[in-house]
Amino acid sequence: MTFHRLIAAALWIACSAAIAQTTPASRATDTSPEPAAAPAPAGLYQALGEKEGIDRFVSDFVDRMYQDARIRDFFKDTKAVSLKESLAEQFCALSGGPCTYEGADMRDVHADMKIRKGDFNALVEDLQHAMDARGIAFSQQNRLLALLAPMHRDIITVR
Repeated sequence: MTFHRLIAAALWIACSAAIAQTTPASRATDTSPEPAAAPAPAGLYQALGEKEGIDRFVSDFVDRMYQDARIRDFFKDTKAVSLKESLAEQFCALSGGPCTYEGADMRDVHADMKIRKGDFNALVEDLQHAMDARGIAFSQQNRLLALLAPMHRDIITVR
């Protein structure tokens, strides 16, 4: 997987997980466990600014997504506040923080969304810009994205 694909995958995954928690259709009754996530790299939570820092860059990220003509329609039925809370919870948990993320299954949530690689890449750009704007070091961005990337195969539904 190329570096660009890794970044793209990670971004779409994060947003999709938040959408899954905020749309009624996504509240699946499937109780099968998600595959175990890779352990968070030591110090990532702190490098992202802990909960306060994560909340700030996620807020910026969601604002950018809602303004991005390429992808905003995917979020039209999702409340921005709920999306921000869900994404911040996910990023906090993945980075080794004290949060617990209980999102829906990515494959089920995205099955009918017709997400293309270009949509995914646009989301990645927005996330990168949000993290850049908050002064998060490129190396730390990559550490977070590497934790998100394995879910990409369940997100992009149009090949």
